[in-house]
Amino acid sequence: MSEQDPVIEIRGLHKAYGPLEVLKGVDIMARRGDVVSLIGSSGSGKSTLLRCANLLEDSQQGEVLFKGEPVKWKGTGAGRHPADPKQVLRIRTNLSMVFQQFNLWAHMTILQNVSEAPITVLGRDRTEVETAARRYLDKVGIGDKCDAYPAQLSGGQQQRAAIARALCMEPQALLFDEPTSALDPELEQEVVKVIKDLATEGRTMLIVTHDMRLAADVSDHVVFLHQGRIEEQGAPAQLFGAPKTERLQQFLSATVSA
Repeated sequence: MSEQDPVIEIRGLHKAYGPLEVLKGVDIMARRGDVVSLIGSSGSGKSTLLRCANLLEDSQQGEVLFKGEPVKWKGTGAGRHPADPKQVLRIRTNLSMVFQQFNLWAHMTILQNVSEAPITVLGRDRTEVETAARRYLDKVGIGDKCDAYPAQLSGGQQQRAAIARALCMEPQALLFDEPTSALDPELEQEVVKVIKDLATEGRTMLIVTHDMRLAADVSDHVVFLHQGRIEEQGAPAQLFGAPKTERLQQFLSATVSA
């Protein structure tokens, strides 16, 4: 796979919940090493787009491709679903998701949380996985919390554990769905630092975020969604420094003054 080949590509994606059309023909692409941020008001379709990319949601129309391989579908419209469960599993394990709510298992230690999926889903050796898990927990700054339980950690520490869990799958790309919005400002900065460090390593990432500073600092490309469509997109300096559309100007003005 060359640097120019997309890891994730979405073409003409439509997604509706009953009569509510959430995505109205969206195209998006992330090449290897790209950091693409999705911004926009609540309800603009950002998180839905991310979930469709990871096949956590079924879309009604359009293509989803992973490393050039299109998802196979059966049915049409509201009845459309992926046709190959093995393909879905393979794609999902290569596109690790970090959610707004940390989704850690309360009855497991942090080390067990990070290790579980590679062992049970990928069938990897437990000793090797736990060694890797400790390395990733060190990487996100909580290597001393291996034997703690989620309830014993702050929100920022729990989110960093969730990032380590995603990394332990050794994915082709990381998908972040509002990774800092459940945290207070001080804890938010802990997580932002980890995401910035990952960006400097050249990891492929799609980030849904309300944090314009994070989007400006880490992104190669920023996409502004409005009412289910891409209103404007481009390099961070262009979008944040010289927004072309009135809607983006209004959004950024409201975000800065909030």
